[in-house]
This record gives sequence, structure tokens and C-alpha cells, in this order.
Amino acid sequence: MDQSAAHEALRGKGRAEMREILGAEYTEARDRSTNPFNAAVRALSEEMAYATLWTRPGLDRKQRSLITLAMICALNHPHELRIHLVAALNNGCTAEEISEVFTHAVAYCGFPAAIDALRLAEQVLKEQGALPA
Repeated sequence: MDQSAAHEALRGKGRAEMREILGAEYTEARDRSTNPFNAAVRALSEEMAYATLWTRPGLDRKQRSLITLAMICALNHPHELRIHLVAALNNGCTAEEISEVFTHAVAYCGFPAAIDALRLAEQVLKEQGALPA
């Protein structure tokens, strides 16, 4: 298999995984906004993050989602946090588990990061019907 075909195979696997994790609505919106400026980074995320990392043995999707939420909280990237909160719900995480991740983050990321993450999580979970409005 030539290098181009190998990349396409990985990308196809990653896109399927990404669609299951992040949902069809997200994937379709992402596809509509892909352009020559951002296409290379998006292809790399499909190959590396979704085809390679999310499919590794040792952790299930739910565990990977909780870890991802904690890391994004630490980095304070609300756009990515919003996306991965929906993914966490898709992967079977409960509102209580998500709340615990951000409560635990207080000790390791600080109150500002944990409070920002918790505030956004509450908004997204209400939008997704995982918390009462």
C-alpha cells in the first residue's frame, strides 16, 4: 500500500470513529466548514486522534472521554470542551461523572479552570437534555 492509500485508510477509519464519538451533526458541520486552509489539520486529527488514539486498547471510550475532559479543562479550551462534552454523553458518561471530573480538577487545575469548565458543562448538559433546564 502506498503512503497516500495508507493515509486514506487511516482517515476513513478515523472519520467513522469520530462520527460515532462526536455525532453525525458535528461531523457533517465540520465537513461543511472544511476548506484548503484547515483541511490538513483536520485530516491529521482524523488519522491520529480518532483512528489511532481513540481506538487503542486499554481504555474504553467512556474512560477516554473523562480523561479528555480533564485535559481540556486544564488547558482551558472552551470550544474543544463543548465538543467533547457532547462526545462524553455519546460515550455513556453521566452528568454526575462529568461534574466529578471538574470538581477533582480544582486541586490540579485551579478553581478558575474548573469553574469555567463546570459552567460550560452545565450549559451543554442542559442543551443535551442530560440535566434539567
